Amino acid sequence: MSLGKGLGRSFDSLIPTELIDDEFDPTAIEDKKSSELKELPISEVVRDEEQPRKEFSQEAIEALAASIKEHGVLQPIVVTREDGKYKIVAGERRWRASKMAGLTKIPAIIRSLDTQNRLELSIIENAQREDLNAIELATAYAKLKTQFNLTAKDIASRVGKSEASVVNTMRLLNLPDDVKKTMVKEKLSEGVMRPLVTMDETMMRKVLPKIVDEGWTARKVERYVAENKKKSSARLVKSDAYRKDEDALSAKYNAVARVSGRSLTFKCKNEQDLRELILKLQA
Repeated sequence: MSLGKGLGRSFDSLIPTELIDDEFDPTAIEDKKSSELKELPISEVVRDEEQPRKEFSQEAIEALAASIKEHGVLQPIVVTREDGKYKIVAGERRWRASKMAGLTKIPAIIRSLDTQNRLELSIIENAQREDLNAIELATAYAKLKTQFNLTAKDIASRVGKSEASVVNTMRLLNLPDDVKKTMVKEKLSEGVMRPLVTMDETMMRKVLPKIVDEGWTARKVERYVAENKKKSSARLVKSDAYRKDEDALSAKYNAVARVSGRSLTFKCKNEQDLRELILKLQA
């Protein structure tokens, strides 16, 4: 089986668990031995009538169906064989959206119920190990969420952590793949890497070498982020203060006017417009 690859907002919206990366999955080898990945006819897949979740947002299903039409089903559903059919263990939303999208087949991980139960216990045991790095731990949590229908609260209860801790660890999966690999290779702590999750990639690329080469602490990273946000906000306020002036000057002189610090600049489309601007300014 090859399965390569966002507390305020919902758990689902914070975590990118469309696919589980085998490289960071602590139970990948065991899973391959006990699971079968196939494309199943949708007509042979049925919902679990005992599944507690009965209501699904029609709008969300439609949005997922549109994505599936364009990209396909990125994350297989999980099923068990029962009475000649395949009962959904995890992924009913994907199954509903796939039917809406007109698919006749759907990728599925097939496990026996016993195997599913054993694997869940194995993942929980692995998630409690002290030697797992934070990305492996986040991946274990993600697997429990996507393949076992567990909520953050469920996961926290099973592994003996707080719900906030589980969510914050899983958010590390939002980091780019190369950043996650650097985190593992350099043995960087979850605390020092967590502030990077909310950064844009440009700032992230500036900060990561400082963490690695200069040994920046989590507090220093947080301070750096806070200071840069203040500077960005100040620049934005300053820019907005002159926005109307820039627009008026641009219209008056047929050139793009920009205020930067204590400077006013004009940008012209061509040399002729530049000459006309110079004449207007000299008039």
